[in-house]
Amino acid sequence: MLNHISTADLLVFFFYFIIVASYGYFIYNRRKNETNSSSHSFFLAEGSLTWWAIGASIIASNISAEQFIGMSGDGFFAGIAVAVYEWVGAAALIIVAVFFMPVYIKNKIFTMPQFLQNRYNGGVALVMSIFWLFLYIFINLTAILFLGALAINGLLGGEYFHQIMIGLAIFGVVIALGGMQVVGYTDVIQVGVLIVGGLAISYLSLTIVSEKFGFGTNMITGFNLLLKNAPDHFHLIFKKPGAGASTETITKYLILPGFAMYVSGQWISNLNYWGCNQYITQRALGANITTARTGILFASLLKILMPVIVMLPGIVAFVLYKNGHLPQLTNGSKDGAYSAMLSFLPSGLKGLSLAVLTAAIVASLAGKVNSIATIFTLDIYKKYMNKDASERRMVWTGRIAILMSLIIAVAFTWNDVLGIGSAGGYTFVQKYSSFVSPGVLATFLLGMFWKRTTAEAAVVGILIGFASSVFFNQFAVPVFGPNTILYSAFRNASGQYEIPFFISLSWSFLITFAVMIAISLKGPAINAKAIVIEKDMFKLKSSSVILIAVILLLLSAIYVRFW
Repeated sequence: MLNHISTADLLVFFFYFIIVASYGYFIYNRRKNETNSSSHSFFLAEGSLTWWAIGASIIASNISAEQFIGMSGDGFFAGIAVAVYEWVGAAALIIVAVFFMPVYIKNKIFTMPQFLQNRYNGGVALVMSIFWLFLYIFINLTAILFLGALAINGLLGGEYFHQIMIGLAIFGVVIALGGMQVVGYTDVIQVGVLIVGGLAISYLSLTIVSEKFGFGTNMITGFNLLLKNAPDHFHLIFKKPGAGASTETITKYLILPGFAMYVSGQWISNLNYWGCNQYITQRALGANITTARTGILFASLLKILMPVIVMLPGIVAFVLYKNGHLPQLTNGSKDGAYSAMLSFLPSGLKGLSLAVLTAAIVASLAGKVNSIATIFTLDIYKKYMNKDASERRMVWTGRIAILMSLIIAVAFTWNDVLGIGSAGGYTFVQKYSSFVSPGVLATFLLGMFWKRTTAEAAVVGILIGFASSVFFNQFAVPVFGPNTILYSAFRNASGQYEIPFFISLSWSFLITFAVMIAISLKGPAINAKAIVIEKDMFKLKSSSVILIAVILLLLSAIYVRFW
């Protein structure tokens, strides 16, 4: 039974579905001949996305089920500190816009493996293509499907998990099959629904707190009640646990290890995600530098707003649950916090919340499978399987890759084979993505900005980055013990010693970076495939300088208030 959903809710939701589908079909039909015959048009939109479409598409693709459910859940558990992912991400986007994109665009880079091939060799590109395909399918797609189905299922009464999962997959395929243009421009609608609807839900959540505590429906009062009833949820830094610390305190530190994660771990994770990730950079790679840079900075500005939409309802759920006002949150499950909050919404607004969740999930699914198809088709199929493939054949190969990747993801998500539910959705994505982050980021940074870096160093770096991440996460404590000069491990909820994964990430990156430098020093002073860097590449227009200043001022104000 749809015991939480009214006819008005369903009408609102289907109206959203019709609008997005119709607009997507309009965009597809308008450029049908191009997307059917040109692989670059299908995969990259061939520079037709405007700056606002690029920025909106980046955010729509980034904010998905792992944010709405996982980040809201971590907000329920840990509080505002989890917003570090978004706010450091906003700062990282500035670095990507200023320093990374000029290198990509000047060198006509359309895929991340293409950069590796041009800078190093085909072997490095192939290894990373396979890495990325596995990561996107088995970590990202599965998490988006699992958490998305979990959230919507909770809102619909808890009986439709598998049906919803299939529905989301089909919706994602429908959007993605139209190519990057359809994905990019429908994302503008999706992000509009996401922001307007998300802010409305956050506003209503705060008024619910005020009402439940007997102060009427006042948003400001609701926020002040959060500060009063959960003061520990409004600190951006967790202190290192001392002797006798509770399991809850230790678990929070394992997820967000205080100031230490700001030294390098968060920057490594964010720069890898925003700057070396086909899924994100693809939106801007077909544009000129001004459009690409403005779009990315626009995304950075929107990124600052995201915790209000995806994290704040989790803190609201914590305060309500702690005071007995949220009995529908079974056993205090953090990944159920967002769905539990949605159950308070009046008729019609539940339909809007369904649209918000679906917009976020479908945009991410469509963007992710388009990136999978791009890497598979351009960097594996065209180079190693069918070098003479026509443009039309490549487009259809991409469409088949889209369909197959989602079928595989559904199969692995069906009974949660990978344990996403037990790990916690947001932590699952961040932790396992960090296994490849050190090697990838080191390879890209040194490849862009150090002319001496060799292909041999890149291959070793990628492998060392992965191996060292696995070592620090699985074997360091048994070999070296729980406390060393490099790290401090703590007993997790299962009683096992664990090193905070941002600390593991930092050491993995530093080891990888050092090894790559040592190997490259044995080669020529300037590698034959070195990137040519010119100062003019990094010059900023006054509009970009103003945008950057606004972003940094907003971030500074947040950190001064909640440090």
